[in-house]
Amino acid sequence: MTLTDTHCHLDVDRFDADRESVIERATQAGVSRMLVPALNAASASQIISLARRHHGVYAAVGVHPTEIGNLTTSGITALEHLASESKVVAIGEIGLDYYWVLGNSGRTKQQAALRLQLELAEACGIPVVLHLREQDNAHEGACANDMLRILEDWTGGLHARGSALASKPGVLHSFAGTLEIATAAIAMGFCIGITGPVTYPSAEGRRQVVQHLPLDHLLIETDSPFLAPQQHRGQRNEPAFVSHIADRIAEVQSRAPGDVAYATSRNAARLFGWGETD
Repeated sequence: MTLTDTHCHLDVDRFDADRESVIERATQAGVSRMLVPALNAASASQIISLARRHHGVYAAVGVHPTEIGNLTTSGITALEHLASESKVVAIGEIGLDYYWVLGNSGRTKQQAALRLQLELAEACGIPVVLHLREQDNAHEGACANDMLRILEDWTGGLHARGSALASKPGVLHSFAGTLEIATAAIAMGFCIGITGPVTYPSAEGRRQVVQHLPLDHLLIETDSPFLAPQQHRGQRNEPAFVSHIADRIAEVQSRAPGDVAYATSRNAARLFGWGETD
């Protein structure tokens, strides 16, 4: 099977001792493409360097919602310069995270940073990789509602301006929301990223959502080194394990694992603009 891991943090220090071996294991496991998203400008430079050294590794540049600080136009200009690199195929990881933020002022700052980076994606003509995390169960839905409102404004503008991004605006990474939220995002053209928790025994609700999602809008991702699938629970996650996610989706949707691997790799190639095969 040809597989694609559309979200793995290969730049973090947990891979310092064996990064090259991790990439080689992924390749041997059939993972032909790996997308490494940045958390800030400093990590973006490191990721671009890594992508240059490996044919199947690509970069996304952006500032994570918990890293935004006081993101200014000069910071956006620096990101735009980084995004001009040929191996950069997305703006990300960007979005909203109400789990760590306190108060409305923090939320407002995150929303402003998200809008700035969405504008950057349109200027660069590349899709976005979106992070979405709710505050807690008592506030479930607030973050998603704000995200959908911002994305509706943005994608509406893309259509009005005739942007090519209107048909492939990006992906909601490591999706853990409801079917209604996923359906609304798909209606705007977004893909839905599925990660290791879909394999957990306790995640029946997540599997029920996946069961009803169209395969032509799904991506599979490890979020390495986090969220290892059940078969490797408690270990450091890595891109070679992405096949377990494909297998679980196949089981949930009553498909062949090879069909899920092929479709999600094709979806990633269409979204990020890289070739489907080497």
